[in-house]
Amino acid sequence: MNRKYLLIGICAVVAVAAYVTLRFAPVDDAVQAAPTKGNAMVAIQMPRIEGNAAIGQRIFETACAACHGNNAVGVEGAGPPLIHVVYEPSHHADESFQRAVAMGVISHHWQFGDMPPVEGLTRGDVAMVIDYIREIQRANGIN
Repeated sequence: MNRKYLLIGICAVVAVAAYVTLRFAPVDDAVQAAPTKGNAMVAIQMPRIEGNAAIGQRIFETACAACHGNNAVGVEGAGPPLIHVVYEPSHHADESFQRAVAMGVISHHWQFGDMPPVEGLTRGDVAMVIDYIREIQRANGIN
C-alpha cells in the first residue's frame, strides 16, 4: 500500500513540474532572445489597479521593483517574477510574503541568491503590496 502512495506522490510531483515548465516555456526558442541581465522575465497583462492595491503599487515601486521589476515581472540577474505560478496563493500564501519582507528568504525556487529583509515596511504596507501582486496574478490566470 505504501508503494502505491509513493508512486502517486512521484507522479504528482512530475506532473506539477511538467506543468510549470510547459506553461512558462517559450513557444519558439529560435525567436526568443536569450535573457540579458536587467530584462523583465515574464510578459503580463496589467489590470486596472485601485484602492489598497494602488497604494501597494506605490510601495512596491519604491521598495521592491529594483529586484522584482516593475509590475513584479522579475529582473533577469536581480530577482524573480512574482507574477508566476510559483507564487500562487496555494503555494505562497500571503503570510509567506509578510515573512519574506520581515525576515528575508533563503534562495530555494530561483538562483538569485538570498533575499535580505526589507527595512521600513509595516505589516499593513506589505498587506497592500500583496493586494497589488494578487490583482496582477489574477489578471494573468494565477489564482
